Amino acid sequence: MRHFRWSRLIWLLVAPVAIWALVRTFGLDGATPIAFLMAFTPQVALAALAIAGIAAAMRNWAAAAVAALATTLLVVAVVPRALGDGETPPPGAARIDVLSANVYVGAADASALLELVAGHKPDVLAVQELTPRFARRLRAGGIDEALPYSLLAVQPAKDGGGRGLYSRWPIGQVPERGVAGVLRTGRGTRLRVFNVHPRTPRPGGTGIWRDSLTRLPSAEPGSPWILLGDFNATLDHSALRDVVARGYRDAAEVTGQGLDFTWPAGKFVPPQVTIDHVLADRRLGIADYGTEDLPGSDHRAIWTTLFVRES
Repeated sequence: MRHFRWSRLIWLLVAPVAIWALVRTFGLDGATPIAFLMAFTPQVALAALAIAGIAAAMRNWAAAAVAALATTLLVVAVVPRALGDGETPPPGAARIDVLSANVYVGAADASALLELVAGHKPDVLAVQELTPRFARRLRAGGIDEALPYSLLAVQPAKDGGGRGLYSRWPIGQVPERGVAGVLRTGRGTRLRVFNVHPRTPRPGGTGIWRDSLTRLPSAEPGSPWILLGDFNATLDHSALRDVVARGYRDAAEVTGQGLDFTWPAGKFVPPQVTIDHVLADRRLGIADYGTEDLPGSDHRAIWTTLFVRES
């Protein structure tokens, strides 16, 4: 009798992961708090695997079968992010190095970010939650020497900070695109760069968050786009997958590092997730990607090496 009771109780574990797998598979994550919870799909995939094992051990074959199916759906969604190996640029290909950092409404260590700039030598730096004070610290630390051109929209910390693009090459604003710049590399390639930072999918703001992602530019004919920054979304959110489907690839996924978590840096509650991304136009190659600690920030900085494919 006790075994029978526990065998039935296993469904209390199986049902949530089965529902989660269906929501993830069919993109049914448009409402709060579902949108927020979807970020933790990699952790749920591990839990689903364990639950399937428990159900099988208890010989509840129906529950085990449902849990196994849910596990399969989640694993198929998550595991490919760790399987890529990047791409090798052809000889002479134009290279573009980008760096992105959320500076936690100016609380991050500006000197540490400048050290990342010195170490990675990016052609473009995107900063989210940029405050006037932090921008002054970057300038005082010599950001203009490494990246002399900029497109800034700073805001006070109480307003959540702003965004900024710093560039090695002259940069102009893309009309009606906010903090988006157009530049021409030293090799003459014309690129468009968008510094992304929508609101979080919190109660009452999920619609705004989704609309912000929907309004991101598609990789349309013309100069290639690079979208980078804090998307407040993972690849388990249908809204971000829809953006990728409009002509982009996620740099972390292509290089097999799509499960390198970026927030909350240095903490385990809530579970760590990957919400910072570089989405590269499919006309660009993706050679390398990585994350870096940024003291004082709740995000890890991300960097990517891209290259221009031969036409």
